[in-house]
Amino acid sequence: MLNKGKIISTNISAKIGTEKQSVTEINLNENGVVNDSHAGFKNRNVSLLAIESIERFNAKTKMQIKPGEFAENITLSNIELTKTKLLDRFLINKVLLEVTQIGKKCHGEGCKIFQQVGKCAMPTEGIFCRALKSGSIKAGDDVEYLPRTMQVKIITLSDRAHKGEYQDLSGKIAQQQVKNFLAQNNWQQNITTELLPDDKKQLKKSLIAAKNENINVVFTLGGTGISLRDITPEVVVEVADKIIPGIMENIRVKYGKTIPSALLSRSVAAIAGNTLIYTLPGSVKAVKEYLSEIFFTLEHAVYMLHDLGH
Repeated sequence: MLNKGKIISTNISAKIGTEKQSVTEINLNENGVVNDSHAGFKNRNVSLLAIESIERFNAKTKMQIKPGEFAENITLSNIELTKTKLLDRFLINKVLLEVTQIGKKCHGEGCKIFQQVGKCAMPTEGIFCRALKSGSIKAGDDVEYLPRTMQVKIITLSDRAHKGEYQDLSGKIAQQQVKNFLAQNNWQQNITTELLPDDKKQLKKSLIAAKNENINVVFTLGGTGISLRDITPEVVVEVADKIIPGIMENIRVKYGKTIPSALLSRSVAAIAGNTLIYTLPGSVKAVKEYLSEIFFTLEHAVYMLHDLGH
């Protein structure tokens, strides 16, 4: 997928649900496109469509739809918008846009183009963004596509592994599982690992650093049991802004039905700043089981944490 493109047309409309008219330049602020009907709409106040989508639509329908007639604010070229992910970004001059919605529900009979041919390109090939940095955009401007890189940190807590008495097998398994999950979801990724002793001060320092660096997700491995050296949940709760109880409760119940000792796990899930934190037991088997359950809601959790209700 190409990461460089060009602005073909900038477009605005005074009324929602109508085609937009091409203008020389548009100005954007935190509310979207100034003087456009969608300005102020939360998380979908800037719409984008590729000229390639318009050309494909015209070829199939034998129509001559022009930029703006699908009600997009920005028509661009050379970037396949259908392959973007939520939270990906576009840099145009000083304007920074963040993807907040892929496609939309068609207006149906309220759409002029749909009335004519029974289909529309915007619902399936258009995207919506919010403006993170203000500025102006005009035809001919360069566009840089910036895929979101998921920053993940895996922290293993083990006195013996830290001393070198045995390998951190759980950390390796977690790293591979997370890598595969992110790849399957087409996320760019950067995974870092850390091996610590069962020490409160060192873990707290590492978690605070992750929060300050806006790491997306932290997985801790080990220290969730009931022995004297098991300190992970306490430290996470101390650092956290919110606790997410349902995830770990579900895992304990699921595996506790067949393995009663699983109910002794004190694992927690939490949020610290913009960072999700999941504490897992330290065994290889438990890491696999916990991650398989966490992955069901991880993508949704990331989006919710960034104020996207998807």
